[in-house]
Amino acid sequence: MTNDIGVNERVSLVMALRKKGISNIDVLRAMELVPREEFVHPAFREQAYYDIALPLECGQTISQPFIVACMTEMLAVNKNDKVLEVGTGSGYQAAVLSHLGRRIFTIERFRDLYLSARDKFDRLGLDNIVTRPGDGSEGWPEQAPFDRIIVTAAAAEVPGALLDQLVVGGRLVMPVGEHRDHQKITIIDRTDKGYEQEQTLPVRFVPLITGNEDE
Repeated sequence: MTNDIGVNERVSLVMALRKKGISNIDVLRAMELVPREEFVHPAFREQAYYDIALPLECGQTISQPFIVACMTEMLAVNKNDKVLEVGTGSGYQAAVLSHLGRRIFTIERFRDLYLSARDKFDRLGLDNIVTRPGDGSEGWPEQAPFDRIIVTAAAAEVPGALLDQLVVGGRLVMPVGEHRDHQKITIIDRTDKGYEQEQTLPVRFVPLITGNEDE
């Protein structure tokens, strides 16, 4: 695949992420391997490697690279992990995770986004990603439990179904907050005694919408 955006821009992005505090070598390598220009709307292709969020179809966004890297680093994915992503969106976050975990399962409510992301995964040869349309707040019971769960939309609280589908010793990362101006990336670890929660960076994510697109 040839284009006027590529390797040099990804290297520059990784250098910028390091300056902002991303230190996990595996995460940085995954960010370098994924061509973000393939996941942004064509109208914003020239801005693919700016550290900003960009609009997508269906009123959604592709998160800024720093937030993707930050949440990925917090998720602490191991190479044998089975990962669930709620909110496929452009597919960029799943593509990054595909270089870190064993198997990535990702759910998207909007069918157009699901189809577009699935085509990108196929085109890029990311064959350890499995995706489907549906209500991500319900998780993916048929494939549970998961070692790691990441949610790329915000809610006032973490859906109980997702907590139930996390293994003991597993971790969930999600933006949580009542209002868009009061969201924080939240880390939840499941232990044999229950759940431990830590709030971290303030963020602004689109809301987690429950139900299927046609409901």
